[in-house]
Amino acid sequence: MIQPLAYIHPEAKIAQNVVVEPFATIHRDVVIGEGTWIGSNVTIMDGARIGKNCKIYPGAVISGEPQDLKFDGEITTAEIGDNTTIRECVTINRGTKDKFKTVIGKNCLIQAYSHIAHDCTIGDYCIFSNSSTLAGHITVGDYVVLAGMVAVHQFCTIGSHAFVTGGTLVRKDVPPFIKAAREPISYAGINSVGLRRRGFSEEQIAEIQNIYRVLFVQNRNLTKAAAIIEAEFQATEIRDEILGFIRNSNRGVIKGFNQRAV
Repeated sequence: MIQPLAYIHPEAKIAQNVVVEPFATIHRDVVIGEGTWIGSNVTIMDGARIGKNCKIYPGAVISGEPQDLKFDGEITTAEIGDNTTIRECVTINRGTKDKFKTVIGKNCLIQAYSHIAHDCTIGDYCIFSNSSTLAGHITVGDYVVLAGMVAVHQFCTIGSHAFVTGGTLVRKDVPPFIKAAREPISYAGINSVGLRRRGFSEEQIAEIQNIYRVLFVQNRNLTKAAAIIEAEFQATEIRDEILGFIRNSNRGVIKGFNQRAV
């Protein structure tokens, strides 16, 4: 159902059962999948690729040009996965020639006034609370939760199943399965509540706890801690994911709370 007061470019590709409310604007190079709802006063610009059964609430701007002075008009996209909800006044910029796309996964909830800049890659089942702000070139894993007013520095990576508390400034990479808090941002324990909700066993949670005890609680250099974990812990997908994250970090990993002066 498309309201007559909405503007849709005749070349936009809109599935038949998409609902577009009055005063929405949809530009030419746009694809919207089946069952998606577009609220009033939403602006969907060139390069938007929106999946099935999404909800986009009033005031959101999808696939706006990057706020990057290096952007030179290249053809890029902003891609939103199936079943994702974009709340009021969210802004999502399309990519630049770095990655040529900004990607948000399936089943995500991006709450009001959040901003996702160019060339970000967001996994599935993520929740970004109100006014979360991501600069460009950020990678976020699956099942990540950002509480309200989190701000993430460009080029940072946040691992899967991580939880970042409200008002935190993320300047370093946040490993998977943990809680991050305080100023400056520090390790604040593992995300045990979230992990149990997602079906992790008590044995898996204990494994994660023991690994991060070596990394962050025992006040070791991360390189030495990673070597100890590789030597002393049985090889599992969880162990290898954590070690891979630590060793592949480009911006450096956050510290344990008692390591900040180290």
